[in-house]
Amino acid sequence: MFNLNNMSSTIISLNLNDFKNGTPSEKQTFVQDLGTAYEKIGFVAIFNHELSNELSAHLYKYTKDFYALPLETKMKYHITGIAGQRGFTSWGTEHSKDSKVGDLKEFYHFGQEIPENLKSKFGYYENISVDEVPEFSEYGLKAYAALQETGKYMLRAIALYLNLDEMYFDDYIQYGNSILRPIHYGPIKDAPKNAVRAGQHEDINLITLLMGASAAGLEVLNKQNNWIAITALPNQLVVNVGDMLQRLTNNKLRSTTHRVVNPPKEEWGTTRFSIPYFLHPVSEMRLDCLESCVTPENPKAYDDISAGDFLTERLIEIGLLKK
Repeated sequence: MFNLNNMSSTIISLNLNDFKNGTPSEKQTFVQDLGTAYEKIGFVAIFNHELSNELSAHLYKYTKDFYALPLETKMKYHITGIAGQRGFTSWGTEHSKDSKVGDLKEFYHFGQEIPENLKSKFGYYENISVDEVPEFSEYGLKAYAALQETGKYMLRAIALYLNLDEMYFDDYIQYGNSILRPIHYGPIKDAPKNAVRAGQHEDINLITLLMGASAAGLEVLNKQNNWIAITALPNQLVVNVGDMLQRLTNNKLRSTTHRVVNPPKEEWGTTRFSIPYFLHPVSEMRLDCLESCVTPENPKAYDDISAGDFLTERLIEIGLLKK
């Protein structure tokens, strides 16, 4: 089950198999439950997804092995001038868009693997393999594929909830600019000056799929403006709405504010690992508010923009891309 910490009436756990292989009634119930949850809070828990417990366990093992390497070794995999879109990014580089204080984390990015004949069309940076821990890249890319497949079905359900064609998002995400981010939140050695492991923020992308973290710390902001802790079990994913989907739906689906807080002082010596998958569309996708989501009661809230331009704006805001 899902540890809701007093949020059982708000965050629900759904069986993705009901959507993929259920009866028409089960599929429709999944769509309605998912849409309702995304309108109210923006987070759900999903089980019977495409990521196996074995694959998840392997990826966490080799993620820990990578972050155990000396900093100077990890810095071999930091590539300047690409806004951290592949490879390693060190401590304190990224911050939330409303803060200039760097987060207490380091992370690594895996991206889309593109067929050779399409590489020039999309222009994505190549993935970087870690020589010292080759299994890190091997299992990172396997998890990437499993989470993309899961995300495809989630977006199909979302499309039906929005009265769109079920396959509306398929072409946009097949070779989308998605990112898998294994994160290491290290031990806290000194009292942080207003820094937390991840400052309060909303995700940039369409949806985020989060594997169960190695320790507590994730909190979401509810409608009563209270921070509530949530933790996923190993066989579940937390899937939340990002700003791109909120923008596309003119705030019908909510991109919920969340953060990763520091542990109690007596646990400062501990580490935390977390692996989110940020599902992005291709840069050309328009995020202009859907006409069906614009009403006299809910007037258009955003200017028209492409996914690529929106991503660039946000990468500048969070410190990964320089103007």
